Amino acid sequence: MARDKISSRERMVNSAVKLLATRGAAGTTIDGVLADSGAPRGSVYHHFPGGREELITAAALVTGERMSAFLRQDDGPVHPREALAQLAEFWRSLLVAGDYRSGCPLVALTVDGGDQIPAASEVARKVFAGWQEQYCDLLTAHGVPRQRAATLSTLTVAAVEGAVILARAQRSTAPLDDVITELTALL
Repeated sequence: MARDKISSRERMVNSAVKLLATRGAAGTTIDGVLADSGAPRGSVYHHFPGGREELITAAALVTGERMSAFLRQDDGPVHPREALAQLAEFWRSLLVAGDYRSGCPLVALTVDGGDQIPAASEVARKVFAGWQEQYCDLLTAHGVPRQRAATLSTLTVAAVEGAVILARAQRSTAPLDDVITELTALL
C-alpha cells in the first residue's frame, strides 16, 4: 500500500516493528521511527501521548496479531502443519530479503527491552503465551490431547524463534529449514 494511503500512526507502528526486528529495543528511537516512516514529528505525541514506550508497545501488539494470523483463516483454524509451513515461509522470506538482519521484534523486547520498556516487555510475554495457547488450541482441534498439545505448542514457538536467531547468526535458512522439517514430522 502506498505510504500516503495509510495513516501516520500505522506508518509509525510499522516502522517501530521493523526497527525492533533489525535494531532491537535500544536502537528503536522516536527519531529512527520518524525517519523510517516519514511521519511528521508532531504526530508522535498526537498518536502516542505516552511517547516511545507507547509506540513500542503498540508495535509489540501488532507483531503479535500478525503472527497469530498464521494460525487461523476465515473459515476456521488451519491445520497445524499448514500454519507451520506458512510461518516458515514468512520467516524464510524475511530473513533472505533482509540479508539476515531481521528477527522477531518480540525477541528484541524480551532480550533488551525489559528494563527500558517494562510495558512492552510485558506485552511480549503475553503475546508469546498467546501464541502458545493459540497453537495448543489448534493442535487440540486436530485431535491432539490437551496436555500433549500444550507441550508441543511450547516446543513449536521456542524452536521457531530459536531457529530464526540461529539463521541470523549463520546467515542461512538452514537452521529454520531443519527445525521446520523436524516439527512437521513430529506433528
